[in-house]
Formats: sequence, structure tokens, C-alpha cells
Amino acid sequence: MKSSSVLSAAAAVLSLTLFTACDGLKEAMTAHVDTVARAGSQELSVDQLATLLGQVHVPPRKDIAATLANTWIDYQLVAQAAASGDTTLDDKAIDKALWMPIASIKARKFIDQVSKTWSADDSAAAHKMYDNGDILSAAHILIMTQGKPESDKAAAKAKAEKLRAQVTSANFASMAQKNSEDKGSAIQGGSLNVFQKGMMVPAFEKALLALKPGEISPVIETQFGYHIIRRATFDEMKTQVQQFAKSRMRQVAESTFVTNLQKGGEMQLKTDAGANARGVLNDPDSHVKDGTVLATSKAGAFTAGRLAEWLQAMPMQAVMQQRMQLQGAPDSVVANMVVKNFLTNELVIRAADSAKMGPTPQEVADLHKNFASARDNAWMQLGVDPHTLSDSTKNGGKADREAYAAKHVTQYLTNVAQGRAQFVEVPSPVARALRDQSKVSLNQAGLDRAVERATKLRATEDSAKRATQPASVVPMPGDVKAPAGKTPAGATPAKPAQPQAPKGSDTVAAHK
Repeated sequence: MKSSSVLSAAAAVLSLTLFTACDGLKEAMTAHVDTVARAGSQELSVDQLATLLGQVHVPPRKDIAATLANTWIDYQLVAQAAASGDTTLDDKAIDKALWMPIASIKARKFIDQVSKTWSADDSAAAHKMYDNGDILSAAHILIMTQGKPESDKAAAKAKAEKLRAQVTSANFASMAQKNSEDKGSAIQGGSLNVFQKGMMVPAFEKALLALKPGEISPVIETQFGYHIIRRATFDEMKTQVQQFAKSRMRQVAESTFVTNLQKGGEMQLKTDAGANARGVLNDPDSHVKDGTVLATSKAGAFTAGRLAEWLQAMPMQAVMQQRMQLQGAPDSVVANMVVKNFLTNELVIRAADSAKMGPTPQEVADLHKNFASARDNAWMQLGVDPHTLSDSTKNGGKADREAYAAKHVTQYLTNVAQGRAQFVEVPSPVARALRDQSKVSLNQAGLDRAVERATKLRATEDSAKRATQPASVVPMPGDVKAPAGKTPAGATPAKPAQPQAPKGSDTVAAHK
């Protein structure tokens, strides 16, 4: 997995490493030197990676070593494809690399069909939900006490009581605009719009539910201050309530659909699914061929390798975010959020296949066009597009173009690390297609050796620095933690957005 922040941290030493394409280091790349990664004709040595890891401002860890090695692989393969004009990729290879976008089209079409009745405009149902208090709407006038001295509370309460004696349904909006200290809602006449039960702090919600639509509360106190609350009528908020009710009904229907799909698909998670999935989430590339079964269903065995495929197809930032979110979570949570979610995706795709729903020829052609554009864009960003290579090598042949391209992307990677160039992420379908058609290897034992050597190098350098530095009573910062990496969205349709806190004010929103 790639990480631009890891690359940036390596600025001081990348110029000393990754030069597998440089003529000056060819002699070092012999059969007697351990190799950690290969990409076609290019090699990355353990010593080079150890030198890099030993000097970057992040702990020498295996996941960081893998990040750098995989970035190097992708850049080298892109360079080699540009040098050859990308003649190694045919439509079959591209289709294989595009499995995720194709699966997404299948899932979208299937869900579009089954969700037609999930949410309908039902005024009667919306009215009932509003009367029952499942959907709420209110306006308020707030005299704040939060953050003020205790001595001010009596005056604040007296002011609120005086206002309460004056407000009516007819003048509530104007009184809120002039007097409410919740400025966000004041400009809307005190309106908090529509929200679901449980969104407000308990004291506020209790007072609101005690009112009939159209009524105004006495002065009530919350941790924010003193409120005067008016419960809006259904007719006043009809449009917003109906929209909110429609979203809620769709949410419930979708949740029911997913539950039935999982139950009907006979989904069964293994007891160690969470622990094994965590390992895949942290380093998908090393688990591509991992046959460990995480779960079973009518879609078949869901393995660690299959999970790795899903993660590799995700945008890097999404996977990084999920890895960070789950870093300290129990294995049971990892099992549900990762294994269960992706296996549900598999069941949706299986159902779509049974319903014979898939991309049209035009949609496939568009995907291929997008693939070519993504590849060309990577070439251009890295400065190795075929036209540039031809100009740079003049009358040279393919070998000359490959040598120039390999050296160029190595230098580009160095520039990224030094902050002189923007990090380029090779799109997942492009990277997968190139890897499938090339001789690529990543030596796990080599990564371990690189980390071990880097740790020793770091310890030696740290010891030398301490020996030359005067004692200080100022606490020094510890090692900067490496950023967490890539998460998942999948072919399963996105769930409807959860009802949001009322716009215009978050003053009384519950903190749970």
C-alpha cells in the first residue's frame, strides 16, 4: 500500500536508495545481494530499503517497508509499460483489472430495482410519525449560561421568564430573532428544523415531547442555559417532515433488506475472522494469495485473499481512514465492519448475477476508456509518457527507453520525498493490470531483514546523536507514528444518510 506521508518523511535518504535502474549501482545488484522486491527487470535490494527505513522520521516497521516497496513496484511497472507502449495489456486483462467497477455497476442496477418501493411519499405515514414524536420539530429562544459565571444565572433566568410572559405563537419568530443567544437558529426565527427523537439533550427533548404541536413550554433549563421551546405543527413543517419520513422509511427498508440478504445467504463468520482481517487490512498486498477462510456463505468461502482484492480496489485514502478507525477496535468490531460488510457485497453481486444484471457493452467501453485515461494520466504525471520517452532517448530502442524511464521514476520518487514533486498514486485497476502481466515479487523475509537492519541503523545513529548533544531538561518529542493506511466502501449501495442534527444550531444537540 502506498502512503504519500511516508514518502515525504523519507526525504533525507531516498536519494541514497531505490537506484536499481542507475548504471552506477548495477554492480551492487548481484545474486549475492538480498532482493526485497522485483518489478520486471528492476530490483530493490534489502540494503537499499534498510538504509531508507533506518533514516526516515518514522519507526522502522514492516508496514512502512511494504508501503515503500509497493510504491517502487508500481512506479517501475508504469515506467516499463510506457517504454513498451503498453502492448502487454489486452481487453481481457483490462476486464480482469476492472472487476470492481463492473461489480459496482451490477450492484447498483440490482439495488435500483429492489429499492423502488423502499421509500414512497406517504403523507399519512409522515403525519403519524410526527404525532407519535418519532420525528420532531421545534423552535426555541435561548438565554445562555454555559461558560458564564454562576452569579449570572439568576439574571439569565429572570430574562427568560420575562420573555416567556411575552411570547406567543404569532410573535415567536420575531422574539427569537431579537432575543435568542443561539445565533444559528435565531436568524431562522429560532427554528431547529426537523430532527429525529434522541437528537437533543434529555431535558430539552422531555420538555418538547410534553407539548402538543403549536404549544409553547415554560422556561426550562439545560446545560446550555434557559430555553423557551415551541413545538411546530405538522402543517408548518409538512414538506420537511415528509422528506425526513421518506428517508427514515428507506433506511429501515434497506436495513431489513440487508439483514434478510445475510440470513438468506447463510453468512457465517469464523471465530478468528476479526484477527485475521486486521492483518489483511494492515497489509493487503502480502495477503493476495492467502487462502485463510474468514467467513462462508452461499457465495462461497470468503478468504483473506479475497478481502485483500477488495481492499486493493479501494481508493487509498478510504482504506487508510478505515485502518485508522479500527486501530484500537476489538476483533469483533473488525469482523463486522470489514468481513461482514464485504461479504454482504459478495452476496449483492451474486444476487445481481442471478438477476442477469450487468454492464452494457457501452458501459464496458466507457470503463475501458476511463482505464486508458487513468493510465495516460499516470504516465504524464510521472513524466514517462511514450512521447516524452521517445524524445528523451532519441533514436534509442526499447531497452534505452526502459532504462531511461526506470531511472526517471526513481528520481521522481526522490523528488516527492523531498517535497519537490506531487505524489502520484497509480490507480488501482492500472496497478493490478500491470502486476498481473508482469514479473513482480515482494519478499516478506526481505522486508523483515530490511526492518531489522534499519532498526540497528536507527539505534546507532540515535546513539551517536545523543553522544554529541548537551543534556537538556526540555522533554524531547518521541518518534512520529507512521500514518495508518487505506477502507471500505464496496459494491453494496451506500446506506441512506443518517438523519442530521437540526440545521442552524448545534447548541442543544445531544453529545453521545
